[in-house]
Amino acid sequence: MNAPRSIPVQRPLLPHADRLVPYLRRIDATRTYSNWGPLADELERRLEAHFDLPKSGVISAASGTSALVGAVLGTAGRAGLERPLALIPAYTFVATALAVEQCGYRPHVVDVDPHTWLLDVAGLHKRSRLDRVGLVVPVAPFGRPVLQDPWVAFRRATGIPVAIDGGASFEGASDEPGRFLGEIPTALSFHATKSFATGEGGCIATTDTSAAKRMTQALNFGFYEARDCQWPSTNGKMSEYHAAVGLAELDGWTEKRAALRSVAENYRARLGMAGLGDRFFGVPDVAGCYALFRSADAAEAARVQQSLDRSHVEYRHWYGKGLLSQAYFSDLEHDALDVTREIAPLIIGLPVAPDLPNESIDAVVSALRAGVAAQH
Repeated sequence: MNAPRSIPVQRPLLPHADRLVPYLRRIDATRTYSNWGPLADELERRLEAHFDLPKSGVISAASGTSALVGAVLGTAGRAGLERPLALIPAYTFVATALAVEQCGYRPHVVDVDPHTWLLDVAGLHKRSRLDRVGLVVPVAPFGRPVLQDPWVAFRRATGIPVAIDGGASFEGASDEPGRFLGEIPTALSFHATKSFATGEGGCIATTDTSAAKRMTQALNFGFYEARDCQWPSTNGKMSEYHAAVGLAELDGWTEKRAALRSVAENYRARLGMAGLGDRFFGVPDVAGCYALFRSADAAEAARVQQSLDRSHVEYRHWYGKGLLSQAYFSDLEHDALDVTREIAPLIIGLPVAPDLPNESIDAVVSALRAGVAAQH
């Protein structure tokens, strides 16, 4: 007898081959495969129009992590001896810390707001020893976008460079680019698991076109219009093949986004009927590539996970138990992290796919309800 088939926590859906073929034929014709070729250039121009950004306001990148490295190097440069610290949130994916470390900064971990899961910019204004801080990286948790204005004000008041790890916030940035994109650079991830995806890739979005030149250099060996390394840098350019996927993804973005929104609405309706609607976070609270369930406490979280396991439903703690729970980052300097330590074990990532069937959502909701109702 075959074992029951699991419901995967994510089943990404990128453009089918027939949508890619016209773009692949253009690659064949130009025989340009990298170095910001014509398809990468077209993707940048279309994204600029999509986000209502000026020319050169989008710089495509090999990954979301590369985009963040480019944003940091183009904004703050490499860390110096006098200001070696980068303030980052405890509740984030490890890529945030790895990116700032690659730029020479020593991550200092800060707690997040219990309601938004974002860095509290007002609290950072009041910190002591900001004279040791060379960089701040606010994060868009689960694609919940970061406002520009408070961070522009922070940078002006303190002189400390800021680069936003926008991660999965493509949807929020698309809806209100005037609030969420601006002179502070925002690095976006186009990983296959994100709502808008190129397989692997990302971009930097900014209205600061003078800084965009430095970010371009930072992703291209420090080169700009000459083979002369003039800026701290890496090789973080997007290939033409990933740009082809991105262009095809834009062609079908309206339909894909509607499908992800429908999945969230179906979750919300079914959880509402189960009396659990207030525990759910999906579009528009977070990006469409996430469906999150918040347990009431650690004991309930354990019961819910056991119920999901019994029902063959995959799940994730997407940010683990916070950065300090990762072996490599366990000894980072940090503030008190009461909020992160409380919420990280409670927020459970549920299955998501643009074509997730209602039968699967019913099975997930049934397992959640059983876990919440279970007694010791």
